[in-house]
Amino acid sequence: MKDNALDLQKLRHSAAHLLAQAVSELFPNTLLTIGPATEMGFFYDFLPTVNFKDEDLKAIEERMQEIVKRKLPLTHEQMSKVEARKLYKNNPFKLELIEGIPGDSVGIARQGDFYDLCKGGHVDNTGEIRHVKLHGISGAYWRADKNNQALQRISGTAFFTKEDLKQFEQRRADAIKYEHRKLGKELDLFSFHDEGPGFPFYHPHGQIVLNELKNYLRGKLTAAGYDEINTPIMLSDDLWKQSGHYAHYKKNMYFCVIDEKSYAIRPMNCPGAILIYKERPHSYRELPMRLAEFGLVHRYELSGVLHGLFRARAFTVDDGHIFCTKDQIEDEVLGTIKMIKDVFERFGFAMKIAVATKPENAMGSDELWQEATDALKNALKRAQLDFVINEGDGAFYGPKIEFHIEDSLGRSWQCGTVQVDFFQPENFDLSYITSEGTKARPVMIHRAIYGSFERFFGVLLEHFKGKLPFWLSPVQIKLLTITDDQRPYAQKIMDQLKALEVRVSIDESSDPISGKIKRAQIAQVPWMLVIGQKEMDQNTVTLRHRDGRQEFGVTMDQLLEKIAQERA
Repeated sequence: MKDNALDLQKLRHSAAHLLAQAVSELFPNTLLTIGPATEMGFFYDFLPTVNFKDEDLKAIEERMQEIVKRKLPLTHEQMSKVEARKLYKNNPFKLELIEGIPGDSVGIARQGDFYDLCKGGHVDNTGEIRHVKLHGISGAYWRADKNNQALQRISGTAFFTKEDLKQFEQRRADAIKYEHRKLGKELDLFSFHDEGPGFPFYHPHGQIVLNELKNYLRGKLTAAGYDEINTPIMLSDDLWKQSGHYAHYKKNMYFCVIDEKSYAIRPMNCPGAILIYKERPHSYRELPMRLAEFGLVHRYELSGVLHGLFRARAFTVDDGHIFCTKDQIEDEVLGTIKMIKDVFERFGFAMKIAVATKPENAMGSDELWQEATDALKNALKRAQLDFVINEGDGAFYGPKIEFHIEDSLGRSWQCGTVQVDFFQPENFDLSYITSEGTKARPVMIHRAIYGSFERFFGVLLEHFKGKLPFWLSPVQIKLLTITDDQRPYAQKIMDQLKALEVRVSIDESSDPISGKIKRAQIAQVPWMLVIGQKEMDQNTVTLRHRDGRQEFGVTMDQLLEKIAQERA
């Protein structure tokens, strides 16, 4: 059975052609544009004469299955651009694509009477595309540019087996059910408002989760020898020009004029750390210098790509900047890799790793890039971790390691990164005094573990389906009394738990115990302590877990021991 990534990509690419053929047969005046395979499936962008409606999807999917039964061979040929222009004389989108393809010929894929402009890579015939499902219709722009023609995108997925498709559809249904924006509202964690589009508003319970994430990471950083800093969120344009961000990132930055001088709200935290390093001379004995900052950054994103906490205009990066010698690079990268691995394992994430190499718009020489890239690869080898190469995906100032985590819904997210940077120290003329008393240039390592707190928070919510672990939950324990007679006993327990910094509260309502339990379960409180006359008489509680499990006759000492285990 074919199941590797390349075969799946071919299947989904073929499914995009299948979709285009079905649409062409049902809506013959529709203009076709492009239809690639994606990580999760495929899509095709169309310009119909009349906009598609959701109810059209059923008919399109039925026609796709009809074409599957025809078992049409998928062939590929090269055609001269002259002939291709004649073929697409009424389709400006395809004509534009033809002009952009190097050489005198283009690829044409055929299945029966249907043909499409294509580089190739398909299954043998349409009969192999049996397990396909369309998901929806959305808006798009030609070549993803809002200034271009508005289009309609139909998306879907395809698998080689019915079982794989069924499993994917279940994960997709779960992803919709446990979407982080939905959970954020239900659990009163955060919200978004028209008065600040793309800027999250954290409610008290959401801020507790953020604080716990920070405190956990702060402890790891302190143990690893980091010093925490805090730098301004607005700095002069001159600084951003010196760092290179102005030239490479200006369109994503916000600007402000003060006293006739232009300032930028930071999209990155790096220059602030650099200015702190430059504040005084440094000896080789001080290196490596590890600076950590939970830095709020702002980046302009088009409204159409905003997506809750996953794609926001303001977010906090758990940034780290290490200033070190060349000889220290591998050890520092290795230490960061181990920390990232420990953190992700704490949350139950599996990890995939890629090394992103020099992009086209990079700063600096090929030799320095190769040296930096080799240092990252060597550290990963020493950590005995497998990795792949992502050619050309590095930052403009250096190569990076990308850490991708897989959540409980089977999706992959890029969170942690480690970047080796020879160029910012050059831009800012950074130096240290060597053991021989001469000046030398330090190397700068940029690293983030969560990536952004916002994105990581959203991933966690969906990963745990709203059921955050005990140590992260905004309310860890809810005390539920059966009658008012048990209130004083419940208050005594709450006071004792609060003294130990347990997040605990009493349900003060006069609802029956079943109603109190239901409310606590909806709020995803991990533990409920049910207290009736029997528990009060015996100085115990009934511990009810979020999943409905119960432990009777739990003493206070036993409860405190369980809490200590959950916090460990």
